[in-house]
Amino acid sequence: MQRIDAHQHFWDPARGDYGWLTADLPALFKPFGPEDLAPHLAAHDISGTVLVQAAPSLAETEYLLDIASRTPFVRGVVGWIDFEEPEQRDALERLARHPLLKGLRPMIQDIADPDWMLRPALDWAFKALIAHDLAFDALVLPKHLANLRILIDRYPDLRVVIDHGAKPQIKDGAFEPWAGNIARLARETNAFCKCSGLVTEARADWTPADLSPYLEHLLGSFGPERLIFGSDWPVLTMAGDYSDWFDTVNQAIRHWTQQQQAAVLGGNASRFYRLS
Repeated sequence: MQRIDAHQHFWDPARGDYGWLTADLPALFKPFGPEDLAPHLAAHDISGTVLVQAAPSLAETEYLLDIASRTPFVRGVVGWIDFEEPEQRDALERLARHPLLKGLRPMIQDIADPDWMLRPALDWAFKALIAHDLAFDALVLPKHLANLRILIDRYPDLRVVIDHGAKPQIKDGAFEPWAGNIARLARETNAFCKCSGLVTEARADWTPADLSPYLEHLLGSFGPERLIFGSDWPVLTMAGDYSDWFDTVNQAIRHWTQQQQAAVLGGNASRFYRLS
């Protein structure tokens, strides 16, 4: 079974539509492209990736689809449209015809209203995701998990994956109510969860022991059938390197069967995102 990194980014700050990506983040404020990621993938026998949006614009989605079309290891793209603009339905119809568009991701973590995802005005967008068999990447924080549970009830046919384990507050040692809400979502819904992004929620001098309670909770909640490996590269580089994170995940799942480990490291991503 092929290994898949189900959460990575490419960007060029000169494009100017990222917002969050500024010179205050010097390690990230530079172009990152396929040639930068390829050595990390080769070192860990990873043959494919899912390329995820980092800017809230249609131009970002088109930029990523263009890269994906020219990059054999990119197996799918998670893009962006404005869920608040029904007028973008035509743009979504056009983008959905691209064979590499696999999902959409509103940047919920950056939206001030914690109830945003439940607004009735967004109904058209969630129904369009379902109609086009596109995944919904839930970029949420712990405070959003109760609403995400309501959203999944509202749209039972929506394919949902929780990005970065909902970003638990590891550096503060906060475990509840994140843990309880994660367990409930795993138990009562069919949502998947990405095993990604945890190192940037920990202290700069994190160790695997710092991540262990959170990682083990995700493993125990979603199990080998619905947990998906992702690197969150190059954001990952703010708090570690690719090998550190890959090795941490491998160590955490070492007690599972080879087939189960292969599912987490690629099979589940292929199944969830309908990757060819």
